[in-house]
Formats: sequence, structure tokens, C-alpha cells
Amino acid sequence: MKQAFFFGYGSLVNRSTHDFSQAQTASATGWRRAWRSTRLRPVSFLTAVPDSSCEIDGLIAHVPNDDWAALDEREHAYARVDAAHQVTHGLGNSASSIAIYAIESGHHFDPSLDHPILLSYLDVVIQGYLKEFGEAGAMRFFETTSGWEAPLLNDRAKPLYPRHKTLTADELTFVDDALARLAVTPFTREL
Repeated sequence: MKQAFFFGYGSLVNRSTHDFSQAQTASATGWRRAWRSTRLRPVSFLTAVPDSSCEIDGLIAHVPNDDWAALDEREHAYARVDAAHQVTHGLGNSASSIAIYAIESGHHFDPSLDHPILLSYLDVVIQGYLKEFGEAGAMRFFETTSGWEAPLLNDRAKPLYPRHKTLTADELTFVDDALARLAVTPFTREL
């Protein structure tokens, strides 16, 4: 039976943040991740942007009950884009459709001190990539994501990301070392 699937490339790669069934690793050609902001959210988050020279890793998962409307509501800051022709996966012909969620062009702007990236969000994303793709895959995440010049708020002590997770010491070191290689220094402020 054919079913509808979506491609997750950020926090959805961390299986502990959701209970989507039939999730499995996949890759999407022609996309790059970017840190962006919208007026729909108070902080910056990941979106996918077209890039013919790039391929990103992620997970595909079954759309619960093939109900796109419910998933669209969860992903309200994004537009749903057909990506079946760009996603490589191991499901064979069982996927009737595969979408990727991306902020519509012209509806996003650069992160700022008023709309920073949350370190607690990045931690969750990298924890997922480490578990699914290992250290090499987590490094590919950093390499295939744009916008590292954006302000990064260190909210680890009081996480603002609603699906935050506790990372191991090794996972924290991996994230911190990768950010240091990118010359990204998280800032702090009274939360």
C-alpha cells in the first residue's frame, strides 16, 4: 500500500522528539539547510533552500494517517514542497508522495539578536545526526548548513526549545568543537 511521507532534516532526525512511524534514513539532492527567521516564530530555525550542488541527510517518516493537513499545522511556518524526485530512500515504491517543508521565498530573513538560533535546538538536531549518521554525518550537517554567522543563544542552562533533550558529555563536546571550528561563539543573556 502506498503512503505519504515527509523528509525531515533538523530536529525530526532525532527520533526521541517524535513518534512518527516508519522513519528511516534518507537523503535529499538539490537542497541545503539554512538558519532563517520568520515573523511566525520568535527564534531562528532550520529551513531547506534549493541548492543544485548540495545533498542533505535526514529521515523520511510516514505522514500520520496520510493526513497532510495535521502535519501542515504542526509545520505552520513552512510550505510543503513535493520532493519525491529528489529523495533517495530504502522504501521502494511504497511511498506515494514525499514532501519537504521549507519556508517560502520572501517570507524569511536573517537571524538576529532578537531572533537567535537556540543552542538547545542545535543540540537536539546534532544528537539525532550523531545517532543516525555518526560523527561523519553530523559533520556533514555542519558543512551542508548555511548561516553560521547568525547569533547563537546559549540556553543550555534553561532550554527554551520545547523538545530539548539532555546530551551526553561526548555529544556536548562534539557540538562545542564543531562550533569552535566554525568560529561560532554562543552568547548568553538573562533568560
